[in-house]
Amino acid sequence: MLQTIILGVVQGLCEFLPVSSSGHLALLQNFFGLADNNLVAFDLLLHCATVLVILIFFWRDIIKILSDWFGGWFSFRIRKRPGWPYGWAILIATFLTGVIGLPLRKAVDVISSNIFYVGVGLIFTALIMIIVPLISRRRINSSFMKIAVCVGIAQGIAVLPGVSRSGMTIMAGLLMGLGVSEAFRFSFLISVPAVLGASLLEALKLFKSGESIFLPEGCIFALIAAFVLGLAALSLMRKLVLAGKWGYFGIYCLLVGSTAIFLS
Repeated sequence: MLQTIILGVVQGLCEFLPVSSSGHLALLQNFFGLADNNLVAFDLLLHCATVLVILIFFWRDIIKILSDWFGGWFSFRIRKRPGWPYGWAILIATFLTGVIGLPLRKAVDVISSNIFYVGVGLIFTALIMIIVPLISRRRINSSFMKIAVCVGIAQGIAVLPGVSRSGMTIMAGLLMGLGVSEAFRFSFLISVPAVLGASLLEALKLFKSGESIFLPEGCIFALIAAFVLGLAALSLMRKLVLAGKWGYFGIYCLLVGSTAIFLS
């Protein structure tokens, strides 16, 4: 039960901080000797708990975007509202995430069970977060759709364990010229359809396989921990993003990644 709760705590804290929750979960599952267990259903529930956090945190933005996007199909006047292009940008980013992420599904399974590759992913994340903020000071005047393409590609690459989704997408937004606050918002709004879509595919895969669903002892406490700590971590992440505190996360990922490679 303690191991299960620890996994929930790590998911809640690391899902929103740019340190790769999938990488940390993979490392911990290997450390606990759970890498060979069928924890797919448990992982899906953990991700649903943190998606719920995003829905609550950004509920006003989500309602506004959905209202403008659906209303835009019936009124040219509504298409002038920001939610119309924003909705299309989210769809474009999600589509590209799927195009890149789906072919990497087999690689994800292999990497998750090998802490060496997880360590490499964390070091890659560290380098991105250290280098990109220096480059992004030279602002690029890009259209929002071009930004969506770049961020969607970054999110697709981030399906690999050890590569931070939030870190990659926010860095991609900054690199293309988004302001810090907008890069933060867009990063987490595009995560909702991507994570829900990936979770649905995994759920269908699990259902078709006919395997029994295994939920470890203490699962409900792990989900509660993931949700509560996720809310706290997302609020903290927003403050840190606005303050530009990327170097600390880069150093942390570099240390954890190097340790994982050494231990492998």
